[in-house]
Amino acid sequence: MTARGVTFDVDDGDAPIDVQTGQVSIGNFPTGSTEKTVSVTVPEDAKPGTYRLPIEYEYSHTRHVRYGPSGPTEGSDFTRSETGSITVHIDEDARFELVETDATTQVGDDSDVSFTLRNTGSDVARGASVNAESKSGSMTFESGDTSSTASVGDWGPGENRTVTYNAALASGAAVRAYALDLAVNYDDSDGIGRTSDPLTATVESIPEQSFAFSDVSSSLRVGEDGVITGTIENTGPKTVRSVAIRPVDNPESILPSEDSTAVGSLAPGESKSFRLPMEITSEAEVGAKLLDTDIQYRDGDGGRRTYDKLDLSATIDPARDEFELAVSDRTITVGNSRTVTVEVTNNLDETVRDVEARLFADDPLSAGASDTSYIESLEPGESATLAFDVTAASSATAGSTYPISFDFRYTDSDDNTHLSDTLRKPLDATPQTGGGPPIALILGLGVVLVGGAAVVYWRRD
Repeated sequence: MTARGVTFDVDDGDAPIDVQTGQVSIGNFPTGSTEKTVSVTVPEDAKPGTYRLPIEYEYSHTRHVRYGPSGPTEGSDFTRSETGSITVHIDEDARFELVETDATTQVGDDSDVSFTLRNTGSDVARGASVNAESKSGSMTFESGDTSSTASVGDWGPGENRTVTYNAALASGAAVRAYALDLAVNYDDSDGIGRTSDPLTATVESIPEQSFAFSDVSSSLRVGEDGVITGTIENTGPKTVRSVAIRPVDNPESILPSEDSTAVGSLAPGESKSFRLPMEITSEAEVGAKLLDTDIQYRDGDGGRRTYDKLDLSATIDPARDEFELAVSDRTITVGNSRTVTVEVTNNLDETVRDVEARLFADDPLSAGASDTSYIESLEPGESATLAFDVTAASSATAGSTYPISFDFRYTDSDDNTHLSDTLRKPLDATPQTGGGPPIALILGLGVVLVGGAAVVYWRRD
């Protein structure tokens, strides 16, 4: 017959467990079977073993029915309470809890993160390993994957194990806490492989290391050596060491004189000045430029890191002559020679030394035997006066202007030797003055020296 209004209660009795479910209702229960769930909690200090849990259940049923000509006329209903029990078995097993975390990493960097777990169970976890699974694609481990496994060996009850992973946060990742799951894989005392429920741990993050430039200025000019100067500041959260600025991937016409410029250590918020020597070729374009740079440094663990999000602004000025020339007297008499004095001024932004000046002249002008001169050194803007002998042939035309040319070989402050562009200055040819025939007219004339006296004669054709 149907049992009506069936209910039951489970008592924890003497078992070391706590029954969480109260009275369970089944309702009308015909002949057969049914299944209900009762929630229990097993405390950490529960002793393994087999226990019986008392059960009390109650139901109503019809005991007998009286029938008349028209069917049932009356019946007898009864309510009964019964007791019973069920058997539960508490296994000897390993269980785990997270007891300590030391896990902070920097955005755009990697750091070691550590977690300490304890076996709170009653069995040895044999051949145990702890698998860490990142819950975010922004946090990866040393393999580049979002998971990593650390082996810890046999793990007895009450023992702690510390596992360490190298965790990296991608550049540009948000500064927040990142969750990961820790699951223990092991064999129990029967050699059966088991996996614990995952324990959720947290990895904290700090902002990405960064730098900033300020007070940047440049003295760059087409065809010359120059410098870019400025200040670099550590705007990140950590002290960094061995900081160096390295220009990279710039046009072939802009050549760093050094691969990198060292700055040293920088604490958070600290600034230091820098100087980048540059060589600008004659093919460089004039105007404002943005130069790519890498900031290389070592972090607290000594690892080499690179920050590549900074550009340097610089302006390349037009080319100029290395030296400025001034000739005080630019006249020369036809058929005569004279000493031409030239004032040479250093037009560069650096001291030059071993300056060798050479004079070139084309017909009808010619240079004397001493066509070179020497200056030991010239500071920026300093001048020196040089003298050269120049002859104007009789074939020169009075009133005409003829050029004389100069070039300069010199050594700069970096001990590099350069040859300047050719510089030209004009000389104006003037006619002869005074008596006597000009040299140009003495053609076919004979000159005889007799006893120190000169006899000049000529004849007509």
